[in-house]
Amino acid sequence: MTARAADRARYDRATAHLDAPLAIVDLDAFDANAADLVRRAAGKPVRVASKSVRCRALLERVLAREGFQGIMSFTLAESLWLARSGFDDILLAYPSADRSGFAELAADPKLAGAVTVMIDDAAQLDLIDASRDGGRELVRVCLELDTSLKLLGGRVRVGARRSPLHSPAQVADLARAVARRPGFRLVGIMAYEGHVAGVGDDLAGRPLRSRAIRLMQAAARRELAERRGAVVRAVRGVAPDLEFVNGGGTGSVQHTAAEDAVTEIAAGSGLYVPRLFDNYTSFSGRPAALFAQPVVRRPGVGVVTVLGGGYPASGAAGRDRLPVPYLPKGLSYDPQEGPGEVQTPLLGSPADDLLIGDKVWFRHAKAGELCERFDTLHLIEGDTVTATVPTYRGEGQTFL
Repeated sequence: MTARAADRARYDRATAHLDAPLAIVDLDAFDANAADLVRRAAGKPVRVASKSVRCRALLERVLAREGFQGIMSFTLAESLWLARSGFDDILLAYPSADRSGFAELAADPKLAGAVTVMIDDAAQLDLIDASRDGGRELVRVCLELDTSLKLLGGRVRVGARRSPLHSPAQVADLARAVARRPGFRLVGIMAYEGHVAGVGDDLAGRPLRSRAIRLMQAAARRELAERRGAVVRAVRGVAPDLEFVNGGGTGSVQHTAAEDAVTEIAAGSGLYVPRLFDNYTSFSGRPAALFAQPVVRRPGVGVVTVLGGGYPASGAAGRDRLPVPYLPKGLSYDPQEGPGEVQTPLLGSPADDLLIGDKVWFRHAKAGELCERFDTLHLIEGDTVTATVPTYRGEGQTFL
């Protein structure tokens, strides 16, 4: 029996008493992936990206491990909820326009001490000040650096369109604006190199494109390491007691950790290892988060139909945003239908061995977005469900 077939047998035994649809996290794989992130971070703490986990119990589990420290959140409302739940080191990774949230933050010393907000524009400071509603707590601020690689005098851009702050001078100017402004304290810098950390460089059947991606990423790493170092030096000239410089992502952990200017690494998807993280030369992980759909029809030879399954991931629309049938191996979508809202036909010889009620196991394209589809995660150790825990959605929290 192959390892993959053995996993299917374990998951089927563990969930035999449960009806699908359902979602699981294999804790043995989850813990192994966490250990690998720490190994690659080479002594620098890993800040776990909550949007890639979206389950408080699993955030607590990973933060109890040596090598992990703090949360990188995705909305202000989530940040405040986590702080009220007992988490005390939360970096909001994106700017916010949540006025009521800023009023809460500025009025509560516990929240203000636990949460750091992200800015890349002085206008965001104006919005926060206008939202205070009398609150006088010091707001902790992090500046986001644009990591994109600009070529041909800026006419070609590689990387996400995020912060407008690209040069050391631009970041230092905003740092001075924060320093001059009462009610704020500059504590950190963040730079997420998504074109390195979030883009696979070993695409199956596409060797030339894979080589082009590796060459681009090598050039991007060199350019960013030099520029990030210059940015940190410039900002420390304004705020010498800067607490952290955050960088990286699951796909670039070891490269970012090698930069002297970086003090901590961000990662989250590497805990679940969704399908978009299968195509990297720098690391390999174990799929830990899966969902199961039940077989409800057998339309003919080599075909079964499962309930639901149309759970596309965010990003530019394409086949790489779709979940994939994973167990049993050998199933594929009908190209005329794909994964459906209510039913999904699956083709392949393994279909002939599946009975009504059997489970087909899928992997989502991205990590935490799976949890927006399920209220609970069944945690599996060996071939036993050892706990069932709520996702954010299961706790009534839908932040985006």
